[in-house]
Amino acid sequence: MATTGPEIEQLIQLLARMPGLGPRSARRAVLHLIKKKDSLMIPLSAALDRAVAAVTECSVCGNVDTVSPCHICADPRRAESGLLIVVEDVSDLWALERAGVGSVRYHVLGGVLSPLDGVGPDDLSIDSLIHRAPEFTEVVLAVNATVEGQTTAHYITDRLQPSGIRVTRLAHGVPVGGELDYLDEGTLSQALKARTLI
Repeated sequence: MATTGPEIEQLIQLLARMPGLGPRSARRAVLHLIKKKDSLMIPLSAALDRAVAAVTECSVCGNVDTVSPCHICADPRRAESGLLIVVEDVSDLWALERAGVGSVRYHVLGGVLSPLDGVGPDDLSIDSLIHRAPEFTEVVLAVNATVEGQTTAHYITDRLQPSGIRVTRLAHGVPVGGELDYLDEGTLSQALKARTLI
């Protein structure tokens, strides 16, 4: 027996598909939106309509913005660093921007190589990366430390090797504030291999 109308149920089902939200959290969020209809639900609906019309993918790096090229690619100060950071997804780009990594440029791959899932080099933006790379002095591969991420990093490194461009990757190891006792063996091993002078 339904406790709400189909419009509300549909809204709950749609919100439940969002990362980090399940059916119960979606139900609470919808109830909150309904209680704050004038101050929250109506402005949210209008913002969603505007976003649907305006959001586009950057033709240069693959970022999500309301213009193409995006604000990051259009910023002339970023061209001076000569640093291109390659990420798997837009969320990784946004995380690096929040961390304040500096005036760098990015390239979004759109995923990682995964033969078991049917994702090959043609399914990612690797060719456009190879085309863009000569504009930069260094390419940083900021992919996740998974098997697929490392396979993708090796593939890109092999493709960039003939160009002579410096290719680096993010350091792996002990996180800031981390306690050794709580780290897994792989992280500890990698941290020891990547040790630096003090």
